[in-house]
Amino acid sequence: MTDAINIRIEHSFTSIAPANWNRLAGASKANASVPYNPFLSHAYLSALEESGSATAETGWLGQHLLMEDADGFLRGALPCYMKSHSQGEYVFDHGWADAFERAGGRYYPKLQCSVPFTPVTGPRLLTTEGRDPRPIRDALAAGLKELTRRHGVSSAHVTFVPADEVPIFERAGFLHRTDQQFHFTNEGYGSYGDFLETLASRKRKALKKERRTAVEQGITIDWLTGSDLTEEIWDQFFAFYMDTGGRKWGRPYLTRSFYSLIGERMADDVLLVMAKRGGRYVAGAINFIGDDALYGRHWGCIEDHPFLHFEVCYHQAIDFAIAKGLKRVEAGAQGEHKLARGYMPVTTHSAHFITHPGLARAVADYLERERRDVEDTSEFLAEHGPFRKGER
Repeated sequence: MTDAINIRIEHSFTSIAPANWNRLAGASKANASVPYNPFLSHAYLSALEESGSATAETGWLGQHLLMEDADGFLRGALPCYMKSHSQGEYVFDHGWADAFERAGGRYYPKLQCSVPFTPVTGPRLLTTEGRDPRPIRDALAAGLKELTRRHGVSSAHVTFVPADEVPIFERAGFLHRTDQQFHFTNEGYGSYGDFLETLASRKRKALKKERRTAVEQGITIDWLTGSDLTEEIWDQFFAFYMDTGGRKWGRPYLTRSFYSLIGERMADDVLLVMAKRGGRYVAGAINFIGDDALYGRHWGCIEDHPFLHFEVCYHQAIDFAIAKGLKRVEAGAQGEHKLARGYMPVTTHSAHFITHPGLARAVADYLERERRDVEDTSEFLAEHGPFRKGER
């Protein structure tokens, strides 16, 4: 890092010009070097903040690292938050926190570099196009480490990191963690039927039956995007989200105004898959559309029907991806039940800097064993996927 480069901390996306942020790699449709990731867009991140979903009051205080040159031109950034808890992260460190606090340490607050409530891999060390990104990425990783020390907090966690960013964080002294998700890969299928033909006969018959059963109570499915996303539609979807989210998490993370904001700012990047019965919507799932992927986020319902969750969240997502020529579907965190529906295991990555030497050693030992377990589990699951032998 040269004297001409300055790293500063910004607490709010309202103080960052959208055009400046969206120039960064992975955050702008105009930047061809990295596929567009809707979760890194200023529209999405600012909606989380402005809606009251991710704020200091909810335990997400902005600590975004901005790297500028001598003229104030934004060269790099790292989305970051000061956290007072470990909720809404999907990479679980509750055990680390409990062990450290039992030993007399103070685990919270901590720094969390991620997109709140969003278990989607994407660039974290954001850089501009047309320059060598390595010095900027190295400086951002080092800057995060220094910020952790200056704040006197226990740790910094960078979750859902692309594999090519892991070595950068490791050079800066971060520990490497792996986990697993399940993604569908579109192998150039012309239709869902083409995909089914790649499955073993028994698996193919089971999915056909599952899809028939899901809609046999007079249920129809609509794809809503763009101008379809009216406030009335958002009211209905939010009711689904509150019902299911309240039962699953106790307190849903997202506010009603979040949906209005993304509907206003990025409606063409949103797909609602909505299930209708008896003239009204009874269930739905929200997805976000990137350049090459469909990202399933969460679902909800006000009526329970057999297999409807699988139809709305997984099968319809495959249908949409094939119809739109998207390369893959990322259907969220965890879920081995996705395997039978054509979603195969994929390794995800995170990086962790822990200031206390004793805790760092203990976590490093644990992560070494965990990485082996993740690799072994992924290999086992891949061998037991639904595809005919030789297809994958």
